Amino acid sequence: MSNRPHAAILILVIAFVTFLLRFLPFFVFSGKRKIPDYILYLGRVLPYAIMGMLVVYCLRQTSFSDVSLWIPQALAAAVVIGLHVWKRNTILSILGGTVLYMVLVQAVF
Repeated sequence: MSNRPHAAILILVIAFVTFLLRFLPFFVFSGKRKIPDYILYLGRVLPYAIMGMLVVYCLRQTSFSDVSLWIPQALAAAVVIGLHVWKRNTILSILGGTVLYMVLVQAVF
């Protein structure tokens, strides 16, 4: 028996749930209903909290036993910070750091 129907159903369910979660706030807070203050607060602080959590997650297993293990991560993190301070563009910062890290890991170290 093929797994294709199972995979197709799984993809459809995941797509539906993702669609529902993305558009549910627009349905709940549409019209003349005022958005609660705590939701506005979360909208302001959560992006920074998530970025901080991602930094900790990405750098949590950094080993300082050998220079080639931590230099690519340190340089990529510095590029992300530098690009973000310079251009204030999150996508450019993350993309620049990722490309530099992959080049360093694959070609240099």
